[in-house]
Amino acid sequence: MDNQPRAVVAVGVRPDDAGMPAAPWPFIGAEARSSAVVADRAMRRDYEQLYPGVFVPRGAEPSARQRAEAAWLWSKRRGVVAGQSAAALLGVRWVDGRAPAELIYDNRKAPSQLVVRTERLAAGETFALGSMRVTTAARTAFDVGRHTASRVSAVQRLDALANVSGLTVTEVDAVAAAHPGVRGLRRLRSVLALVDGGAESPQETVARLALVDAGLPAPRTQLRVFGDAGEFIARLDMAYGEAKVAIEYDGAQHWTDPAVRQRDIDRHFALAEQGWLVIRVSRDLLRYRRPTYVARVEGALRERGFDLSATVNPVTGQQRLAS
Repeated sequence: MDNQPRAVVAVGVRPDDAGMPAAPWPFIGAEARSSAVVADRAMRRDYEQLYPGVFVPRGAEPSARQRAEAAWLWSKRRGVVAGQSAAALLGVRWVDGRAPAELIYDNRKAPSQLVVRTERLAAGETFALGSMRVTTAARTAFDVGRHTASRVSAVQRLDALANVSGLTVTEVDAVAAAHPGVRGLRRLRSVLALVDGGAESPQETVARLALVDAGLPAPRTQLRVFGDAGEFIARLDMAYGEAKVAIEYDGAQHWTDPAVRQRDIDRHFALAEQGWLVIRVSRDLLRYRRPTYVARVEGALRERGFDLSATVNPVTGQQRLAS
């Protein structure tokens, strides 16, 4: 089964800012003129081309979804939205609207800020989103995993896609089996072994990979914790349930929002009462002091008697040596 987004919202085609022009956008300039949707004077004054012949409000910063639609319009509505553009339409929040849109299309003479690939699409690898054709979640993952050069970025993107779509590695494997010998298969397989749809932000992915890369076992994601009477206590970002060691990624809101801060205090107290040890991690800790973060997790696991000697790296298949 190809998992599609739980809810698809129409691409944002009307500007929200009061100062923006009122015409739906992006649009094909020639069509807007011929149908008198936008007058010539307004076109020159209020709009600019995002892609040849495709217009957006002057000074607008299109979202990834809007850029995807603009690219599709540039293709004369014949291209298939793919890659990160498809991920955005499938509901992934972390796609940068400034990044190039991606299409599968037979015209390789793409303008700036648009990536066009001429690749074969098998039956069942696209679906209709309004008038657009978009690659399915499994085909999107197949493309993103092959074409993303950075290993960490690839896992972040696939984690996010799996999170919103319920996509499984088995489904991506099925797409790969239908395209033997294509470029990037080795890269795809190396990152699929690391994908976990429980990650709810790119930084949670980084935090998990830091542990795996250090030779520690991958923690479970989004583990629910209940009290002695069965009452719900918390849903943990990452955890080693057997050892009762939790890892919580603290974004900016955990420090700047007083209500979130107070909930965190109460939550961590309740977890401590249940015997949980919570290790908190921030963006700065991951960026500048990653060995400290890894050492804290490893130390907590050893303190709880967790057996680290049998850990196997999911990519290399090599067993971790006891230290």
